[in-house]
Amino acid sequence: MKIITWNCNGAFRNKYSSLDCFNADVLVIQECENPFISNDVSYKHFAKNHIWIGNNKHKGLGIFAKEEIKIKSLDWSNIYETHPVNYFLPVQINHTQTLIAVWAHHNNSPTFGYIGQLWKYLQINADKLKNSIIIGDFNSNKIWDCWDRWWNHSEVVNILKNNGIESAYHKLYNENHGEEVQKTFFLHRNHLKAYHIDYCFLPTSLLQETTKIEIPNFENWKSLSDHLPLIIEY
Repeated sequence: MKIITWNCNGAFRNKYSSLDCFNADVLVIQECENPFISNDVSYKHFAKNHIWIGNNKHKGLGIFAKEEIKIKSLDWSNIYETHPVNYFLPVQINHTQTLIAVWAHHNNSPTFGYIGQLWKYLQINADKLKNSIIIGDFNSNKIWDCWDRWWNHSEVVNILKNNGIESAYHKLYNENHGEEVQKTFFLHRNHLKAYHIDYCFLPTSLLQETTKIEIPNFENWKSLSDHLPLIIEY
């Protein structure tokens, strides 16, 4: 199985073919438009097997799979106390594997933005996390941990680790969170403002089978997005 997560920075209808060379089984794409209401015939054809969510028809969160792969939405809660947390898409792949697609948003939260939204989502669905793949744009890194926030990046990593789920990149490259050599995001497409904020967390059983983690060269992708694809193969 090969999975790619990529924040495409919009207009995915003009960019999806750039991923063809990887021949991925499943794509997790942030900031993509809704294929159902797109006027682009080729994009609609490409998206024959997809699930999409979003409050903006031009920029949502989508999962796109090869035709022979079964993807089914899971009815998980997204309400923390009385507040919704958005842009988390849980699905079942081939009737067996749970995958949670992530696009961590600010969500108009003065306190629990970005990684705080993911922290809330994990609290809500704590009993369902075992053996899940959690993948996407977390908009977060340990370097931004705040000492007085218990829901920071490191806490999310610990929650997942306690459920037997760890970052494939960090395991394969033997790097610590916050010390990543390879970056996935270039603010304003600036090499001096590069960060690692896109992740694939895998359960232990799949980590043991992981054969490849790839992050392409930014020079070859900067015309398409400020994020790089993260490619995982197991």
